[in-house]
Amino acid sequence: MRQFLKLIISAMVISALAVIGNLSALEAQHELNQAGKQRVARGIFSTNIVDREPVDQVLILSNTVDQIYFFTDLRHYQGQTITHRWEYEGKMVTEKTFEVGGPRWRVYSQNDLNPAMTGTWTVVVSDGRGWPIYAAIFQYVEKVSGNEKGIILPLED
Repeated sequence: MRQFLKLIISAMVISALAVIGNLSALEAQHELNQAGKQRVARGIFSTNIVDREPVDQVLILSNTVDQIYFFTDLRHYQGQTITHRWEYEGKMVTEKTFEVGGPRWRVYSQNDLNPAMTGTWTVVVSDGRGWPIYAAIFQYVEKVSGNEKGIILPLED
């Protein structure tokens, strides 16, 4: 329902701009088509990025590990600015912005972790208007005996 309302509002704004001459009919149709296709195909916390792809998926991370990455596979956001906002326990820690250069664009940001800052970590992905388009969470925990790194899933090929 929310996506449908967003699409309707986008269509109304684009149509209005086309009517007053700020966009050609072809540009307006292109903008409308893109609004319905925009999405985050994947958003994954990982212990490393190799060849612009995550090597694993972190769900729970032990505080023996002090670095983590957030990978995002974006679709149809070309020409826009996307932001990764890293939050710890609901408070912003850092932001990283990216210019999206194509219809499929993979980006990642890296964050150094303080082993004393255990708890809930979130990355909120926002579009150029500041609207959140995706969010992901992982837990950073004290080392549990017998489990060196936490819960980290392998990615399937």
